[in-house]
Amino acid sequence: MTDPLLAAVRAGIEVLDLAQPLFNGMPCSPNHPGFRLSLTRRHGDMVRPDGSSAASEMIVTGGHVGTHIDALAHASHEGRLFGGADCMAAQTGGVFSELGVDTIAPMIRPGVFLDIAALHDTSRLDPGYGITPQDLEGAAETAGVRVEAGGVCLINTGWSSLWDDTTAYLGVDSGVPGLTEEAARWLARQQVIAAGTDTTAFEQIPPRRGHAVMPVHRILLVENGIHIIEHLRFDELVDRGATEFVFVLTPLKIVGGTGSPVRPLALLGARS
Repeated sequence: MTDPLLAAVRAGIEVLDLAQPLFNGMPCSPNHPGFRLSLTRRHGDMVRPDGSSAASEMIVTGGHVGTHIDALAHASHEGRLFGGADCMAAQTGGVFSELGVDTIAPMIRPGVFLDIAALHDTSRLDPGYGITPQDLEGAAETAGVRVEAGGVCLINTGWSSLWDDTTAYLGVDSGVPGLTEEAARWLARQQVIAAGTDTTAFEQIPPRRGHAVMPVHRILLVENGIHIIEHLRFDELVDRGATEFVFVLTPLKIVGGTGSPVRPLALLGARS
């Protein structure tokens, strides 16, 4: 008997890539080390007797660089992680003994796409705009979708269109659009397992405030155990007009890490 999932794959699926490219000089939060790739071995450095050679590289990056997921160990409040764990004890030895990124199970979940930019008849929200619960509800109603418990909610600001302009994308002076505290609590009430957007910090960043205060991270990661995915790229979802899909994500199994680069996918049934 054929497995129904395998049958669906054989019938044809469309795979949409939701990750930003990783490259030297890419945008990176000033709170994290940047990405760097360098060839440590080049073709011709050593040629085997049969004429073949190999090339390889060294990659240096923070866990919160490029498209990535936050582990629950990433944020604490008054010395406590999600569930009340003592953050100082958990990080003893230089890696987290609990709630690290290696504890995130691979995700194959229902996903919904809420296009807040389109809701406001624009391709990109204004710098520093605060996304409200009314925005989320309005986008869901427009798309005809429901944010369901155990699912993943992706939220479009249109900000990824600035990816090739590091200064504008980071928005240190201008601010960056993102979720308000009230919107984060709305997401928590929907009991999603993860939520993501196409900006550097997920939450609203006012002009010239930077990442000095991050209440949405506290609400989602610490108070509710909801993972945050940042620096997503939604071009293909927007072009396809997709609002519901199968969301696939698996972090690198970095023992005791607080985050991991990821390459999330949205899977859709093939178009007839």
